Amino acid sequence: MKRSRSTGRALVALLAAALVAGACSTGGDTSTEASGDASTEASGDASTEASGDTGGETSGDPVAVCELAYYTGEFGAYGESLTADVVFPVEEVINLDPPLGRPWELFHEDLGTVGEAQAARTCLERHNADIVVSIAHGYRTYRDYMIERWQEQDSPLAPTVHGGSIPGNLGGKPAEPIFRAQGLDENLGMTGALYAQEVGAKSVVIFATNVEGFQLAADAAERTAEYLGLEVLERMNVNAEQPSYVAEATRIANLQPDAVLVQAGSVESATLIKQATELGISLEWIGETGWVQPEFLNTLGTEPLAFQEGVGFAAFSYNADSPAWDFYSQLWESTPGYGDTFGPASDAYHYSTYDLMVLTALAVEAAGSYKASDWAIAMREVGAAPGEACYDYAACLALLRNGQQINYEGITGTGEFNEGGVNSIVQSYTPFNADGDQGTPIELPADLALSVIDQIATEAECDPANPPNVCDW
Repeated sequence: MKRSRSTGRALVALLAAALVAGACSTGGDTSTEASGDASTEASGDASTEASGDTGGETSGDPVAVCELAYYTGEFGAYGESLTADVVFPVEEVINLDPPLGRPWELFHEDLGTVGEAQAARTCLERHNADIVVSIAHGYRTYRDYMIERWQEQDSPLAPTVHGGSIPGNLGGKPAEPIFRAQGLDENLGMTGALYAQEVGAKSVVIFATNVEGFQLAADAAERTAEYLGLEVLERMNVNAEQPSYVAEATRIANLQPDAVLVQAGSVESATLIKQATELGISLEWIGETGWVQPEFLNTLGTEPLAFQEGVGFAAFSYNADSPAWDFYSQLWESTPGYGDTFGPASDAYHYSTYDLMVLTALAVEAAGSYKASDWAIAMREVGAAPGEACYDYAACLALLRNGQQINYEGITGTGEFNEGGVNSIVQSYTPFNADGDQGTPIELPADLALSVIDQIATEAECDPANPPNVCDW
């Protein structure tokens, strides 16, 4: 695979046409220009070697940022959009004035075919990644490898958008520097059940594909339903990427639930609801965050939306009253290749990735280092009181360089993290209108959500309690 320096608007303009094809033919390389010449190779190698030895150096050498990307497999339909979510804050915001004066150079490794463990190893061993973006569902298969690398090299930084399947007591530490943007996958299952209760459901069916994150969320939905006194008529675990779910739709019709809690990818979910509609079944369908992806409505169409009692997804909310939202949303919508290609600024993966990458860059500047242990400490400081409130990267960066503490007030919340490195978010349900537009997010009671998640959350059993350790979950 060639080294690829991302080129902002040029990259995104070509992304939709070239991304998946490049991923399938080269294992995830998304280069859109011939950037693998000798000079680029030399500067890239020098930067990664230097960053591993001198975390506080402020040379102009690039920093290798490698995304664990979804171009094939059950999440392949999301790949182009999820990569754009990473490219956008790097090329349109961070690289205009990068932390410690070192521009970020992006790489993208497809995990759908080779698996997450191999993609992560490629990021680290081939690209010498200083930052690995989105450790996720497969972390258990290579955790020992990562712990050893953090112990020996104090690298890489590990911000993740898709790490919600990792137990909440792992991460957030200098010895395991994983920081998450979107809460736990269990939150999604819990929120779906909470909303079912909100609309008066007494009985539910839980439908989930055999993907670890979805199974975890379905477990949480089942435990929450039981906690709330909802009757779980059946838990359906099915294979991902089936061409038809007519048999499952028929079983749901025969069970006559008040609501169906769905933990499945956007295409599978839409196929199920569409086929249920064709069978004349009208129910409340409560899904998960992936339904914001265009593939959901592209597969479902708008006709079922008018026929069903309700279709929407459990997720989290953005703060539309924040100056951070004003800055981000205007930039996203006005920059060619983003809003016009991958949907509105309000799509959850867009803004949660933006917040996470901005926080990551600000923490690097605050730490004065690309050492993971320094960054982990700074991640807890740049988004928390008593620092000076700021709402966009440039303003926050200026405060840091003026020697001030900052409190980045972002789009998804306060920028604060709990002990396991999970960001504070507001749980919500977002309905689809009959025309396919997203309705206004409905925030769910925060106190109830916190009390429920304490009852249902899964924790890893670790010996000893802190890394380096052996954990089972």
